[in-house]
Amino acid sequence: MNKYEIVKKIEEFAPIETQESWDSCGWGVDKKGSEVHKILFALTITDDVVQQARDKNCDMIISHHPLFYIPLEYSDINIYSAHTNLDRAEGGTTDTLINKLGLKKSKNEDFVRIVELENPINIKDFKDLLKTISPNLRYVNNLNKTQIKKIGFCAGSGAEFIDKYDVDAFVTGDLKFHTALDSKQVVFDIGHFESEIFAPELLKEITQIGEKGVLADEKSPFI
Repeated sequence: MNKYEIVKKIEEFAPIETQESWDSCGWGVDKKGSEVHKILFALTITDDVVQQARDKNCDMIISHHPLFYIPLEYSDINIYSAHTNLDRAEGGTTDTLINKLGLKKSKNEDFVRIVELENPINIKDFKDLLKTISPNLRYVNNLNKTQIKKIGFCAGSGAEFIDKYDVDAFVTGDLKFHTALDSKQVVFDIGHFESEIFAPELLKEITQIGEKGVLADEKSPFI
């Protein structure tokens, strides 16, 4: 397989120029030669993920989270990452989360997606739906709402967007104490890991390499 042709498919889906200015998408390690034989798809590059790639005889890793510093010991394997460009792309990280929940997007708001249900849903029922993906989710309901209809979604760290949209509830990860304390919306923190764990599967689908691509075995650091 030509690694540059594989990356071209990803960048056609999620153009690298749409990444945030602080981000580090693209090639982390671009080894000499264009041919690769097997690719490991991962959410985050860690020592364990790199070892999995070696154990599975993968000569390339494609991840969602990029490394801003590449350890020397990782230099023996090709590494490519698609992060905020994949988050922003149509059909990207947040859209995939919404689809996995069996919901339908109503509107794009850059990184944020809006889902407007046909009928209001009970808070408990919506919490139970989210728990199918995130069993240990936590949520904030400062105004004691009982039902919601219009919901904002942002996979990963989307707390900065809370209260910026006219929605009844917001779903994201990495919710901080003071943000939770001040929120006038119902906010569901499903966890950064849980909100983006479908990204490796999405990247594998984009590349269309079938059995030549494998998914890393990853778990949330929180127990």
